[in-house]
Amino acid sequence: MLLSANELVYNHDTQKVFALGGVQIFYDGYRMVADKVEYDQKAGRLMAFGGIEVIDPDGNRMRGEQLDVTDDFANGFVDAISVRTPDDLSIAGERAQRVDGNKMIVEKGVYTACLPCSETPKRPPFWQIRAERVIQNGETHTIRLESPRFQLLGQTIAFLPSIEVPDQTIKRKRGFLFPSMSMAENLGFGLSVPYYLPISPSSDVTFTGTGYTQQGFLLDVEYRKRYRNGEHILRLAGIDQMKPDNFRADTSDAEANGRGMIASTGQFRINPRWVFGWDVMAQTDSNFSKTYSIAGHSDDTFNNQIYLEGLGKRSSFSAKANYFDVQDADTQNASEKKQAIVAPVIDYNYIAPEPVKGGQLTVTNNLTNIIRRKSDVDPTSVNDRFLGLEGSSTRLTSELSWKRTFTTSGGLQLTPLLAARADGYLLDVDAPNQIDPSSYHYDGNFVDQSTAARGMVTAGLEVRYPWIATNGFSSHVFEPIAQVFVRPDEPHAGGLPNEDAQSFVFDTSNLFERDKFSGFDRVEGGTRANLGFRYTGDFDSGIQVEGVFGQSFQLAGENSFAQPDLVGVGIDSGLESSRSDYVGSAAVRLPDYGLTLSGGARFDEENLALNRTSAAIDFTSLHFDTGLDYNSVDAQPGYAYEEDNRELKSTSTIKFNQNWSVSGSATWDMTDKQITRSWVGLTYEDICTAFSLVYKQRFEDGGQSAVNWSIGGRLTFRTLGDIAVGSLDGDTFN
Repeated sequence: MLLSANELVYNHDTQKVFALGGVQIFYDGYRMVADKVEYDQKAGRLMAFGGIEVIDPDGNRMRGEQLDVTDDFANGFVDAISVRTPDDLSIAGERAQRVDGNKMIVEKGVYTACLPCSETPKRPPFWQIRAERVIQNGETHTIRLESPRFQLLGQTIAFLPSIEVPDQTIKRKRGFLFPSMSMAENLGFGLSVPYYLPISPSSDVTFTGTGYTQQGFLLDVEYRKRYRNGEHILRLAGIDQMKPDNFRADTSDAEANGRGMIASTGQFRINPRWVFGWDVMAQTDSNFSKTYSIAGHSDDTFNNQIYLEGLGKRSSFSAKANYFDVQDADTQNASEKKQAIVAPVIDYNYIAPEPVKGGQLTVTNNLTNIIRRKSDVDPTSVNDRFLGLEGSSTRLTSELSWKRTFTTSGGLQLTPLLAARADGYLLDVDAPNQIDPSSYHYDGNFVDQSTAARGMVTAGLEVRYPWIATNGFSSHVFEPIAQVFVRPDEPHAGGLPNEDAQSFVFDTSNLFERDKFSGFDRVEGGTRANLGFRYTGDFDSGIQVEGVFGQSFQLAGENSFAQPDLVGVGIDSGLESSRSDYVGSAAVRLPDYGLTLSGGARFDEENLALNRTSAAIDFTSLHFDTGLDYNSVDAQPGYAYEEDNRELKSTSTIKFNQNWSVSGSATWDMTDKQITRSWVGLTYEDICTAFSLVYKQRFEDGGQSAVNWSIGGRLTFRTLGDIAVGSLDGDTFN
């Protein structure tokens, strides 16, 4: 023991040491300061008075007015004690007893994870628990509260049974977790009580029982196991519905009493470069997990997936198999049967480590096998869109590309490009004109045979001439861009199944792409030129301005975007004529004002009419954040919308202070003049407490959803747990 003080008095007769003023003691990792200390060497006992503060080897800081303890700090008593742990957990009481060096019993104790107010330290914390006894056990690493009373802002709001919580050194402990509640249409009020059971240092299981006032008891079991190179999660849930007739008739929710699901998720790192995993689910009907909001499995479409991925220094590999489980209330599962079963899709990409003729050589490979149980046809006022054909199709694609950039002394950048691609098909799908000849018709030249092949070679040149202009307060980069790609016509244009190139929007993001289609199933053909201009400006005030504007031209050969396509890609896209529509985008950032303005548009090449528009305003400040998004798309009846689509979305957050805020969002369909999505939420958060309350409403086509509105709330007390009502996840904040 090392002891120092302003004055030391040693009594030889009684073998006592008296330390007075500025007393400091260091012993076996303990540090103590006090105004006065009496140390009895014969009895091995130490007494301290006034301004006592003790820091133990674990970093717990204890204060008191009078201390009587053995010289090894293992046993003793403290009056008017207060303890604060390294993670700001606070325990205080009238008197405390320390037993065997690993247990502390506090009489008339107070427990909280809140920090005292810096302005008024004597004011009660936001929440605290008063108990007859608070027992901190160093062996079990728990804190037990006997006869507790829960207080908010100093006022008792609940009398609780004895509570035992883990201290800051333990992360996993058997016992009941905080309950959660829910309120939903057709389900009623739900109360969920989880029980957590650690099985081993690397595995655990959580049992959650939920009682619904209208549907009965649901059991949810989640087993987790961590391995040296990965983890696995197994989940089961089920219910025997009391009142299935609460749901709308002729829905899967109403037709079954016993409902359930089983799901498995896993990911394993084979080595630093390879990973293998899966995420799969099976359920008794098409809508169970969505209706009962099974966390992680309640999406409108759940993607069952098995995958193997590898990443090398210059290469990447990915193999996936997918089954898309459409969660709706349709008893016939019509939408799910139309979904593609991907078994498998394999991608391999390679970049040569050394330059080839001074340029970069890239190899791209893709193998996709699609199985569909039912054809997916969407009749429109213009044509019939064949989104998927019943049967199976296999495509193997391989492409080799090379490009190199030359820069002249004047700053002109020349980038020649060469590419060669080959595709091979195995087809066993229904011909579109044979699905239902009296109802559906396709005008394209469909390849109705068991095998097909196509090839494409491309020679291209890109020219850029960036030049910089500067003055005393800003710099500007002006960059005209020109591209030309020479290639033959697209073989079998629109005559092969189109599974992965169905999504297409022509804008500045793909203006300078060699192949503007979104996937491998279509390949752009014919000779095309892209012309445009890019500008970037930076000002000393912090303002940034950028913009892109351009147009595309079909110079020779067949225009791929003007050819019939099974899904209508290219119709009214802006690229179907020899001169494309004009596309432009711009953004202005004013960081000093927290303001960002951005927008994009597609202008008709003949009269400059707006065919597609997007605009956004984002503002961020200390107390207010808001965003306003506007999107306008003219009708594309053969591909997307039958009518013009106009949508306005606003999302805002008001921060009343550092703790309280309110947020909300609404999406307004300007065409139908109605709100399509909305939510509003209230949030409070400080160091010891977090509170959120959200109301959300869904607008489902056909009214087949079991839940059209719901309320979600969560109250979190640090170190104690969560009290949850409903869910704050999913599409609430989208």
